[in-house]
Amino acid sequence: MGKTDDFAIDRRSLLATTLTGAAGTALAAALPAALTAGTSRPAMAQTTQITVADPGGPYSPAFRKAFYDPFEKATGIKVVNVAREAEPTAQFKAIVETKSYSWDVCTLTLSARDILARQNLLEPLDFAAADAPGLMPEALTGQWMGTDVYSTILAYRTDKFPSNPPQSWADFWNVEKFPGRRSLRKNPIDTLEQALLADGVPLEALYPLDVERAYKSLERIRPHIAAWWTGGAQSTQLIQSGEVDMIALWNARAQAAIDGGAPVKISWNQGLYSIEGWGIPRGNPRADAARKFIKFCADPQRQAIFTEVLAYGPTNLKAYDSIPKERAPALPTFPGNLKGMTIAREDWWGANRSKMSERFNAWILG
Repeated sequence: MGKTDDFAIDRRSLLATTLTGAAGTALAAALPAALTAGTSRPAMAQTTQITVADPGGPYSPAFRKAFYDPFEKATGIKVVNVAREAEPTAQFKAIVETKSYSWDVCTLTLSARDILARQNLLEPLDFAAADAPGLMPEALTGQWMGTDVYSTILAYRTDKFPSNPPQSWADFWNVEKFPGRRSLRKNPIDTLEQALLADGVPLEALYPLDVERAYKSLERIRPHIAAWWTGGAQSTQLIQSGEVDMIALWNARAQAAIDGGAPVKISWNQGLYSIEGWGIPRGNPRADAARKFIKFCADPQRQAIFTEVLAYGPTNLKAYDSIPKERAPALPTFPGNLKGMTIAREDWWGANRSKMSERFNAWILG
């Protein structure tokens, strides 16, 4: 499954921070203090249930199998999951400011994490890297822990390119050597990076983006773009149906086409990856239980389980010891895939997205 339109996260969207209304009444209620004598559960479990906000869709059953039910079994702490809005920062802010803690833990993209951290709305995790051997360094800050990785990649039709397929953005831009219908995202995010990579900029030298050079590169490919996609479902349909022969899209969206039987293959080379993870609203009265849950989610065997359903990579790379060999190459953090990609720079997009979006929208209409 991919980042579907119903619960998609734009990995670097600059989110509005105005309140959308007060958060609802807290869903987590204390359990009766007295339980039957002789229970072996920890004291915390006698009084605590936590509410976890996830993206909904296929995430909920995948995370329930990997995290929620095993955590409850291990600790006695009940996990209630609710589907959050696609961009949860306004509601997250309301929860903290009204102290109406309807969420105890929430999934956050890097952009959402950074916005909330700047406003001091995240609870400290008290979690060190040493507590989770194998965890990617980028997947842990003092207030957030990443659980899954997704990537923007190049996918192509194997019936169009049975041999010598496109393997880089320079290949995507090379219409003479690789003739065919192409599609890019109708958004400056990722598209500017791809234009620079096509023009020869190395992955490690992408940021800060050379915007003028990117647009010169885009001008060369523009006449050859058959479709500019705007949603995840559309991107899958374009490559699955054969309307286009190659496309830039999210890896799980390409995997959906592959799983649907389409002759599609992913090139991970020069992919741009990002991370989603857990944060706790600051001041949460159940923060101790929430921190315990987040640490539990760092376990590599637990992370391996969600990859059975979601085509996202675990952040604890030791999870690959438990992931079937036939499944592992479909995931962004599989070592062979990860080595050819780079993490997208949220700091650059956080500072530049507004003007980049304005310029791109004007360019696409020009």
